[in-house]
Amino acid sequence: MTLYAEASTCLSVGGLRQQFSLEENIKMSLFGAEFLRNINQHLSVEGHDPPDVQFTPCGYLFLASEKGAQQLEENAKLQKKLGAKNELLTPVKLKQKFPWINTDGIALGCHGLENEGWFDPWSLLYAFKRKALSLGVEYIDGEAIGFEFKKMPDLLMDGMEPGSYEGVDKVLVRTESGEIRSVKFGIVIIAAGPYSAKVARMARIGTGDGMLSIPLPVEPRKRYVFCINCKNGPGLNTPLTIDPSGTYFRREGLAGNYICGRSPLPEEEPSVDNLDVDHDFFDKNIWPVLASRVPAFEAVKVKNAWGGYYEYNTYDENGIVGPHPYYINMYIATGFSGHGIQHAPAVGRGVMEMILDGGFETIDLTRMSFDRLIMDRPLIEENIV
Repeated sequence: MTLYAEASTCLSVGGLRQQFSLEENIKMSLFGAEFLRNINQHLSVEGHDPPDVQFTPCGYLFLASEKGAQQLEENAKLQKKLGAKNELLTPVKLKQKFPWINTDGIALGCHGLENEGWFDPWSLLYAFKRKALSLGVEYIDGEAIGFEFKKMPDLLMDGMEPGSYEGVDKVLVRTESGEIRSVKFGIVIIAAGPYSAKVARMARIGTGDGMLSIPLPVEPRKRYVFCINCKNGPGLNTPLTIDPSGTYFRREGLAGNYICGRSPLPEEEPSVDNLDVDHDFFDKNIWPVLASRVPAFEAVKVKNAWGGYYEYNTYDENGIVGPHPYYINMYIATGFSGHGIQHAPAVGRGVMEMILDGGFETIDLTRMSFDRLIMDRPLIEENIV
């Protein structure tokens, strides 16, 4: 059973950025920023204090070597075209704006000027839940352990014998007391984060025939976050800075604390059997980069660290959004590979539009559908962090 204590949302860094290379991701982030700006309108509940997600609007700063400079420039042009605001900075301008940075090996930087920064993900999750409860949503504290199926002889589908179609009809849930409840539904959405593939397999996705033979390519990947302290580090206006190596850091509060991390290389992927932290990973893979890029970080102390799971899409590291091609009452929203919390408002709206209107109305997420797995059309995001 996955509790909020181990939920990916609560353990994330809570970043919001428009600095992506895909139009869909940029547009979803722009909507996410608008949603947070008007969060009182969307998530306030009568009789309660307005939600406060503690948004820190310091932007993102992507750094690129000579090898990545052209891609960074192309990304920035697309972001501006779609309404994002950023600035490209040469090494000289980087040093002028951020004196604490060492620009060795840097050819170009891109700094987000508006609608970028970070927020408290737990506060956003709680605000969503409180609003849902106020609207009559019933939460069940339990674990989904299987589906029940229903024969639908009147439904015809290409490649299947007439009368052989079975749809998903109920979900079996084991409660904390051990009771197994059968919950009937009209529509089901698989949005189980890193465990989405496990839920999908319960519905025979990846184990059946035809369109059911294609698995949902999402699995948990453990990522570490380290909190360090540096008394003379970068100041309060410091953006969330991403080195060309993928190592990142940002400020955390006012006491000289910073949060940092880096996705491991494929050969470094840690076990996902638990959320234990390998502190050697910081010493070997993160601190040397930080100390080189920000000389003040040569003397830092690790104060805290935790692990969390990415819902990692092994196919193309991008979200899968939309209907399942076999089940007429199933939708999928998962696989965002570290971008889920900032895209959640837009994805929720997109799935709602699919259910109520039969298609995407505001942001066209068609390319992110499950169908791309069938047609083998990966949707590659160049700005993975």
